[in-house]
Amino acid sequence: MTVAAEVSLGRGGLSTPPLGYGAASLGNLYRALAEEEWPEIVPAAWAGGIRYFDVAPHYGLGLAEKRLGESLRMLPRDEYIVSTKVGRLLVPQDPAGRTDIDNLFAVPANHRRVRDYSRDGVLRSIEDSLIRLGLDRIDLVLVHDPDEHEREALDGAFPALSELRDQGVIASFGAGMNQTAMLARFVTETDADVMMVAGRWTLLDHSAADELLPLALERDVSVIAAAVFNSGILATDAPAAGDAYDYGPAGSDVVERARAIADVAHRHGSTLPEVAVQFPLRHPAVAAVVMGGASAKQASRNSALASRRATEALWDELRDRSLIGASALPPRGARVREGQPVR
Repeated sequence: MTVAAEVSLGRGGLSTPPLGYGAASLGNLYRALAEEEWPEIVPAAWAGGIRYFDVAPHYGLGLAEKRLGESLRMLPRDEYIVSTKVGRLLVPQDPAGRTDIDNLFAVPANHRRVRDYSRDGVLRSIEDSLIRLGLDRIDLVLVHDPDEHEREALDGAFPALSELRDQGVIASFGAGMNQTAMLARFVTETDADVMMVAGRWTLLDHSAADELLPLALERDVSVIAAAVFNSGILATDAPAAGDAYDYGPAGSDVVERARAIADVAHRHGSTLPEVAVQFPLRHPAVAAVVMGGASAKQASRNSALASRRATEALWDELRDRSLIGASALPPRGARVREGQPVR
């Protein structure tokens, strides 16, 4: 096992290799994991050099936090970092035979989610997460999807998290969302130091480059890129009609573009998943990429996707063929953030 060189994450002293594991699958995302299956996932990620683990109460109504905590219990606490999220409190209820599959998780609906971005809601959420995780601290806390609750998050969640960081209870804080506009406002209107953007800084979607990434770089805010496979179309080496793109079926133009990028990757000795993971890391504002994995095999594969660097000739061809916008890559010869594994 080789652990990649670490990069700084936020301004609170956290550092991590640039690839992390997103634990939504531990909450039975899409399907229930067998009892002999899920305990193998985190050890496989760890063996592949993963030292950053991201989770949320939302994932499986707390099941992902419980399983992640159990998986981390025998590992040295000072050698990994954990992030979880606030904004959805879990309130017990009678499942009445129902499951949570409408929210994509194959678990009994024994809790309901209550949106709460207030100071009290944040404190309660962190306390509940610590219990589920079985940890004595959470390193990074992200405000989760406050799309319809921006004002409440600005007035309640962010000041509360700032106080917790000042008190040394957490090291860093920020927000995690599927959009870029609100994240960009949070960069300028709060003293958060980490933003997680899902699906908006990928080979197929460069929208984070318009405002979020430049502002983050200017203000020394670390960006974590999540959902870099855009729901699946970039996760295999042969994109096909019917593949998922942003939680729905990919259109023919998206499939065609993904195939064209894959062809360029093949000519230069890389695979589409490798290029999909390495692309976000080329921007100096991006500290890490977080990927999921519903099996030990997937976790092992994903942890190795940045180990074989794509050539500069590959990136040049993608740029020259307009498969990647000119603004989406550093200029030829430019250096990305010092310490990044991909240049």
